[in-house]
Parts: sequence; structure tokens; C-alpha cells
Amino acid sequence: MALLIKKSRLPGAGKGLFTTKAIREGCKIIEYRGEIIDYQEYRRRARKEVDQYLFYLRRDLCIDAMHTPQYKARYANDANGFTRLKGVKNNSDYIIYGDKCFIVASRNIKAGEEIFVDYTNHYWKSMKKRLKKKR
Repeated sequence: MALLIKKSRLPGAGKGLFTTKAIREGCKIIEYRGEIIDYQEYRRRARKEVDQYLFYLRRDLCIDAMHTPQYKARYANDANGFTRLKGVKNNSDYIIYGDKCFIVASRNIKAGEEIFVDYTNHYWKSMKKRLKKKR
């Protein structure tokens, strides 16, 4: 899969993940990779608020992509986040296959489109709570 990292279309989102080739619905786009940690370490990092790139697969297997910028999946943004653009919707999902997590196209994606994936309501509630606490 030919993927590029460049400025996201979403205001304030920073970098985004873009495809240079069309992707068919149901195709695996990229594996979500990073440091493998257990749930205890996941919780420790979440308490320290260094959990922006944490992905929970199961109790003994979590992925932290915070310190692995070479793995491009971490740059996929959520179109349902704090900053939204009219007409821009998520076009992929996180799907777990055994011990691995992939971003998978939930519809056909055109060449040049940004990859958007659902971070879940739990993630955004946590981020909202964190922002309120900092005010």
C-alpha cells in the first residue's frame, strides 16, 4: 500500500495519513504497530497522560506507537474528533486479527484521500475530561 504522511485536512490535527492509490472496501490498509506493553503498563501511561497512541488489544497485549513515528498507522486521524469538517467522515475501522491490529477500509477510498478511523467515544470522552482538568 502506498501511504504518505502530510498535513491533515482537519484543522489542528497536525499530520495525517493519505493513500496514493485507490483502496477497495474491506482491504487491510496498514498494521497498527509500536511498542508492545501489557495492560498494567498501559494504565500507568494513561495515568501519566502519555496515552495518545495507545491501542488495547487484550489484557496482556497493548500497543504504544508514541515513540515509533516510523510506523505510519499512528497518523490516521478521526473525522469525528474535536475538529470536524462538513462532509468528512471516517472511511476505515480498526480490526483486530489475533495478536495484530489493522486499519481496514470501511468503504472504497479514492487515491489522494486521507485515511480516517474511529478512535471511539471512550477516547474522546477521556480527552474532553483531560482538557477540562487543564483549564
